[in-house]
Amino acid sequence: MSEAIPFHDVIIVGAGLSGIGAAYHIQSKCPTASYVVLEARNSMGGTWDFFKYPGLRSDSDMYTLGFPFYPWKDPKAIADGPAILSYIKETAAAFGIDKQIKYNHQVCNANWSSTEQEWTITVQVSRDITTQLRCKFLMMCSGYYDYDQAYMPDFPNQAAFQGKLIHPQHWDTTLDYAHKKVVVIGSGATAVTIVPEMSKTAEKVTMLQRSPSYIMNMPSEDVISNFLKKILPGKLAHTLARWKNILFSMLFYQLSKASPNFVKGLIQKGVAKELGDKFDAKHFSPKYDPWDQRLCLIPDNDLFKAIREDKVEVVTDTIQQFRPTGIELHSGDLLEADIIVAATGLKVQLFGGMQVKVDGQSIDMGQEYAYRGVMFSHLPNFAMAVGYTNASWTLKCDLNCQFVARLINYMQEKQYTSCVPIFDKAAFGEEDLLDLSSSYIKRAKNILPKQGTRKPWKVHQNYIKDLFMLKYGTVDDGYLAFT
Repeated sequence: MSEAIPFHDVIIVGAGLSGIGAAYHIQSKCPTASYVVLEARNSMGGTWDFFKYPGLRSDSDMYTLGFPFYPWKDPKAIADGPAILSYIKETAAAFGIDKQIKYNHQVCNANWSSTEQEWTITVQVSRDITTQLRCKFLMMCSGYYDYDQAYMPDFPNQAAFQGKLIHPQHWDTTLDYAHKKVVVIGSGATAVTIVPEMSKTAEKVTMLQRSPSYIMNMPSEDVISNFLKKILPGKLAHTLARWKNILFSMLFYQLSKASPNFVKGLIQKGVAKELGDKFDAKHFSPKYDPWDQRLCLIPDNDLFKAIREDKVEVVTDTIQQFRPTGIELHSGDLLEADIIVAATGLKVQLFGGMQVKVDGQSIDMGQEYAYRGVMFSHLPNFAMAVGYTNASWTLKCDLNCQFVARLINYMQEKQYTSCVPIFDKAAFGEEDLLDLSSSYIKRAKNILPKQGTRKPWKVHQNYIKDLFMLKYGTVDDGYLAFT
């Protein structure tokens, strides 16, 4: 029966930044391997095609968020969503990857057969039709959040509000907020993106936060990188700009961990300088240390400018209940609103909701362990492209994809048909996978894999260490069992 099911050496799930990157590395480094990219939606781009909220942009520079093999040419290092989507499509077309994508292919489950030494993938192609594919190696590039459901708290007396309540993940592109009173609930990366953009036409925008976040300015154009592009060949300039930004972000992260009070003061002084007499420390003094949660970067001080110009107000308080005309706070104040934007975060989901089985037995990923931040215990020929929490997402994804390509070539050379990481808890201990106190991470603790206390079972969140481990390190390090 399996002979009639189409076969590919590698199946890549997801046609966003990481999926296109994975496809590039497989076709360029494993030229004899056949592959296909399965995309659940009807277009490529992932995050950058899916989200439609105002001001959508990168929260990392494009020299590190972009592909190392296809230089970012735009002078803006902090790019908007449409520019990033165009770049992804251009890259896919440049290498013929666009021809390998199957759209409207939602992967429902994957089952590894030890007998057949291959995965069988069940794919939903329409409401009533499923099909199957087979592969030797399964590469998940589907991100880490639920596209269908966002995280939306059940606000007290929510039904009483007579205006429009919307979540950024399900933005209504026909929404007219010109000359309207808008309250944005949240202070994370999405909120600090939406607030200044909506303030350009809204009557007033209030950013309501339960607690502050660290907010830092980043120029939308990288002066040094743009200078390098003028005097050096494109690829060399891109590489130097990329490494400059990698090293700076690593140094800043290490400084934040070593001297949190110093960095906290540095960030707060920067905000105070930009806001002048509009600065109120209670709105910009988080209770946690820098990089206990992700920092929020804003381009060209756009949020601070909007606050200075009285287009935006920041309120730090908690919600008592919704009222017909707005939000009543525990302080007793009423925030009037025609529109409430609940920038309350995402819902973590692994593998696009795909169910994973080995020989028909379901795998509980919350009980598994991450190997090199790429593979997982008990899952043969299975890998995931996942990014950093303290740097650009694509940096780690790209290294993961390079390791997978090296592993596939190694297995072909040695004529191995499968490999699976073997974890020894007694030898390596156990830790949470991500060292972040963010609410979305806490909510997902039970479904996220764990990690060990040292390499190769420790996720470093450090590009240099991962570079040597994934791109240059030995493939067969003794912790992979080959068949």
